[in-house]
Amino acid sequence: MSLTRRDFARTTAIAGTGVALAGTVGALSSAPGALASAETETTGEESAEKHGGVGYGPLLPDPDGILALPAGFSYRILTYAGRTRLESGEFTPADHDGTAAFAGPRGTTLLVNNHEMDGPRSDYDHPVPLTEGLVYDPAAPGGCTVVEVHRDGRVAEWVGIAGTANNCAGGSTPWGTWLTCEENSDRAGENGMTKDHGYVFEVDPCDRRANRAPKPLKFFGRYDHEAVVIDPRRGHAYLTEDADEPNGLFYRWTPPKGFAYGPGRFRTLADDAGVLQAPKCFNSGGHFVDDLSRATRIGTVYGVDWVDVPDRDARTVAVREQFGAGEVTRARKLEGMWWGDGGAYIVSSYAREESPVQHDGQVWFYDPKRRTLTLKVLLGVNPDPSKDGALDGPDNITVSPYGGLIIAEDGEGVQHLFGATDSGRTYPIARNDLNIGSEEEPEFSEFTGVTFSPDGKTLYANIQEPGIMLAINGPWKRQKR
Repeated sequence: MSLTRRDFARTTAIAGTGVALAGTVGALSSAPGALASAETETTGEESAEKHGGVGYGPLLPDPDGILALPAGFSYRILTYAGRTRLESGEFTPADHDGTAAFAGPRGTTLLVNNHEMDGPRSDYDHPVPLTEGLVYDPAAPGGCTVVEVHRDGRVAEWVGIAGTANNCAGGSTPWGTWLTCEENSDRAGENGMTKDHGYVFEVDPCDRRANRAPKPLKFFGRYDHEAVVIDPRRGHAYLTEDADEPNGLFYRWTPPKGFAYGPGRFRTLADDAGVLQAPKCFNSGGHFVDDLSRATRIGTVYGVDWVDVPDRDARTVAVREQFGAGEVTRARKLEGMWWGDGGAYIVSSYAREESPVQHDGQVWFYDPKRRTLTLKVLLGVNPDPSKDGALDGPDNITVSPYGGLIIAEDGEGVQHLFGATDSGRTYPIARNDLNIGSEEEPEFSEFTGVTFSPDGKTLYANIQEPGIMLAINGPWKRQKR
């Protein structure tokens, strides 16, 4: 059913400015080209007290040159590509990406960790090992590992799936499994691949047998997948696509009538099960919005209609190219997602010349009840990414048990984990101090896989290159608005 112009006008009247619609995160900046203001931005040089108790104070340099944290916080390395080893004896794979934490047996925490590698396996020193029974395409280097953290500090790691390509953000399910997403849509025969790619796969961290004979969930479509979330009430899946020329799309999948969710249930569905759709947005005046970058004010609200995808497996034409001008709403660098507050938080990392308006990051909130998208976070173009304190390129995201959001930065220059309060004030949590460049031209890899432990006491995050999983502990506290 379409959301009519009258329906949307009534919805936005009820919602007011739109910021109250989701009730969580506000503005980091007010318009493209403007960085977060002095009233809202907390840099590593400023204290929590200076901003009314928001955050945890300045970041202190790490003598080991890995992770700068506030006073009272500490980190522990759980896995390190090429150094730590799997149960099978092989090295931990490289290029850590999307991660989720699950409660395991006997008080353990199970972390499913994507490894974002594509192209020939020979291009990588540490691809995901081709574990018997867990391989989709033996030519592909990516996949997932499962990391088991015991109460006494012991860590074990094993392969959850192998032979997939460019496993990026992914997403957890309400029934305790992980959906790993291929951000690569190579066909068999391209780049040495023996099977088609561009799919979503399910990985069960608690049942190794359930992961045998990996099956692509083709009903979610074949494209450059980034992330996925499941609406636990209505059953829809929402997925992001990281692509350009033309810009990518945000999708909704509606399950077949009567479908019952649960571990392994996706495997029972046909390749064309359910309905895959792309969004068509319009503003409060009823005018079509071609690209999400058009929004230049925090609190902007768009109504959303959903348009059926003609050929979800992209047999001859890429999914995003199957729509003409005026048919769907696009966005550049649609990245991480997280379900919280009754809806989906969706990240657009940046927009450049390919988009109508440039920015260095947006976070949107999709409200499925009202069928609206609300702009919650907007970062103006960062004029000097090498300077600590300025933020750009949000990517992986999670909802914090202490209020607001925790965001992993994948921008230019210095890289941070940072928080955003309900009213939009920002504060640093960590800075990547591991220079993988040179002293003359320093380079710092992105943060990925930000997620809290089930008990909320530990924040897990990865440094993608060289591939390090970290556990961060400290005096977490409820953040003021």
